[in-house]
Amino acid sequence: MQEKFVIQDRQEQLAHSFIEEYLRAHGSSFHSLGELPPERSKELMIQASVYASVKLAEIDERALVVEGIHHAVS
Repeated sequence: MQEKFVIQDRQEQLAHSFIEEYLRAHGSSFHSLGELPPERSKELMIQASVYASVKLAEIDERALVVEGIHHAVS
C-alpha cells in the first residue's frame, strides 16, 4: 500500500513540474498567475493541466511498452 502512495506522489511532482514548464514556456509562473486577470489565469491553468496530463499519459504509455518488451524477452 505504501508503494501506491509513493507512486502517486511522484506523479503529482511530475504533474506539477509539467504545469510549471508549460507556464514558463508561456511567459508565466505559479507566482505570476495571481497578477493576471482571473479569466487568463484560469485559461492558462486549464491549458497547463491538459499539457501535464498528456505528458503523464506519454510516460505511462512508454512504461507499458517497456514492460511489454521485458515480458516478451523473458
